[in-house]
Amino acid sequence: MNPPPTPLPSTKLKGAMAGSGSNAARYLNLTYGPVSRPRAIWQETVTALLGGWPGAAGIALRGIFYRPFFAACGRKLIIGRHVTLRHACKIRLGEGVVIDDGALVDAKGEGNDGIDLGTGVYVGRNTLIYCKGGSIVCGAGVNLGANCTLFSSNHLSVGAGTMVAAYSYFLSGGAYEIGSPVPFCEQDGMQTAGPLTIGENCWIGARVTVLDAANIGAHCVIGAGSVVTRPVPPHSLALGVPARVVRSLKQA
Repeated sequence: MNPPPTPLPSTKLKGAMAGSGSNAARYLNLTYGPVSRPRAIWQETVTALLGGWPGAAGIALRGIFYRPFFAACGRKLIIGRHVTLRHACKIRLGEGVVIDDGALVDAKGEGNDGIDLGTGVYVGRNTLIYCKGGSIVCGAGVNLGANCTLFSSNHLSVGAGTMVAAYSYFLSGGAYEIGSPVPFCEQDGMQTAGPLTIGENCWIGARVTVLDAANIGAHCVIGAGSVVTRPVPPHSLALGVPARVVRSLKQA
């Protein structure tokens, strides 16, 4: 008779949910991270009471009562309805940050730097910004359209003044080992080719995908629907699948 198969490692989320302790303790740790239980319960209560409150009153109340959740928070914070915040103790917000309805900002991970959203950053409706042990930095004035996804298990940075149109996807890390005997669903998905950097003052068209380590230089335009698989030099217009530079945008 063949020996039983060796148990396969769980993914990070599975491990967190299947760990020791009560269901409540596992939930609070997964959602709120390294904070005291009273603080986590307080955040849970405030979010439950104010998270869906409509209109100007809801925006004003969340702007006041959500501020202590964060590691740092500038003035004039605007948070829409049904925004999900995880590990907010590792999220830093500059002045005038706007997070629209249905967005998720998740700084989950152990030993990572979390998420920095600079002055005037706008996070569009239903946009996901989340870490799996990595870090994410958006410079001043970055505008993320609706339904975008920024994921990092390494380091992802978006330069100041960059515009990102709806449904775009930036991926820093998150790869799986093709040659491993461990099924993909049981791998951590933490493999990475290096950090991902989007330069300052770029215009990223709708439904653009930028893959791990496919860095984009400053002052670039990436055409809608493109898939960026390799670095794009500064001052370039790139289009296609995979994206290729079609001309320079440097002033003569």
